[in-house]
Amino acid sequence: MAEINVTPFVDVMLVLLIIFMVTAPLLVTGVPVNLPDSRAKALDQDQEPVQITLDADGRLFVDDVAVADAALPEILATKQPAEGQDAPQIFLRADRALRYDRVMGVMGELNRAGLNKVSLVTTQGGEASAAAPN
Repeated sequence: MAEINVTPFVDVMLVLLIIFMVTAPLLVTGVPVNLPDSRAKALDQDQEPVQITLDADGRLFVDDVAVADAALPEILATKQPAEGQDAPQIFLRADRALRYDRVMGVMGELNRAGLNKVSLVTTQGGEASAAAPN
């Protein structure tokens, strides 16, 4: 028999395709937030940042785990760098529907904890989002 039987190969490929199709949506995790637009470029990073998220209802999440507002200072104290290490990068994600004072309250807690490398996360917008009203 001089022909190659490709049926087992096709079967394995179809099984792998189904596995990837099922697991791919599970890999996308996080808190759904409607981020504001910005024309800023993406940041280069060396280490995994700490993500702090405020959703549209004002709930607080640290690395996708819901946290009470009163517990935030204790959690930020655990994120302090060891002696001689750089402070961790903080990514602050806040829904565009939130009040400014809610976001500034979290930023104040970050500053008080000594975590000053804070990046405000946005989505890349177009020309319309760059125009400021006069």
